[in-house]
Amino acid sequence: MWCFRLSHLHGRLQNLLSRGVTCSAFQQPNFKSLFPLAIRWHHTASKSLNCAWQQHEDHFELQYANTVMRFDYVWLRDHCRSASCYNSKTHQRSLDTASVDLFIKPKTIRLDETTLFFTWPDGHVTKYDLDWLVKNSYEGQKQKVIQPRILWNAEIYQQAQVPSVDFQSFLETNDGLKNFLQNFLLYGIAFVENVPPTQEHTEKLAERISLIRETIYGRMWYFTSDFSRGDTAYTKLALDRHTDTAYFQEPCGYNNYDRAVINTVPYDVVHRWYTAHRTLTVELRRPENEFWVKLKPGRVLFIDNWRVLHGRESFTGYRQLCGCYLTRDDVLNTARLLGLQA
Repeated sequence: MWCFRLSHLHGRLQNLLSRGVTCSAFQQPNFKSLFPLAIRWHHTASKSLNCAWQQHEDHFELQYANTVMRFDYVWLRDHCRSASCYNSKTHQRSLDTASVDLFIKPKTIRLDETTLFFTWPDGHVTKYDLDWLVKNSYEGQKQKVIQPRILWNAEIYQQAQVPSVDFQSFLETNDGLKNFLQNFLLYGIAFVENVPPTQEHTEKLAERISLIRETIYGRMWYFTSDFSRGDTAYTKLALDRHTDTAYFQEPCGYNNYDRAVINTVPYDVVHRWYTAHRTLTVELRRPENEFWVKLKPGRVLFIDNWRVLHGRESFTGYRQLCGCYLTRDDVLNTARLLGLQA
């Protein structure tokens, strides 16, 4: 009998337009060299559109869809989606960003229905749909809905009574797979039950959501207690909270067991490192942040190594365990294909 210990790692203008207002284009006076550029809002005539924009000296400001957005002029020129600047078939740029004048400003700006037109000093015209600007603006991104994540501890997780997903449902239905991925994104751990306890079925399960990552341990690792392997994981000893593969170029996370000699910082920084390490360790070892799980044949546990640490208590007797590493990009892509905002 043995258990996993999981520790959770601790890892926004009011719309001023109540109606549309028609407004003719603002014309600069001939004595513009004597006075600063006048700033004036331009409004749409349509009450339903409810849009206004303003041309500033160094940026463009847009009010639309209950969002106030600001765009640098270089950004607006660089993201042009015209045929000469962007290949819509390959979704790749044709414009050389380094060729754009860093102090570029549009000669004219006009709004036609829901499309903004920017004419640049060389005569090139860039057009943007208003909804595209909302979707791709910094302010719009801050409001983007993503799949929620829950900052949890043992009590919160236990009270949530998160259901496991059945093996056949996971493999054969998109609903089962989607339910699993929702749990995984929400908490950073998820379970699949009734899995035939073989390496082949575990591998088949993993391949449902991701490519299996080849490592120094092979494609699938399968082991029992074996002191000859030279790795604490292959013993019966307790394992403190950790994530795996911290020694990779693209590590999953933090692992105190595999920490190398600290020889890349001067002595006066080392003590600060140990102080920070102690603070982190105290948080990780708080009992309320530990969730103990007894694994049994047929139960598979997926762990997000960027959010949740795992470990085990020491044990006696004989055990067998198999598993693998998945590529994070593929897991998230599978979630997106199922409609989740991963």
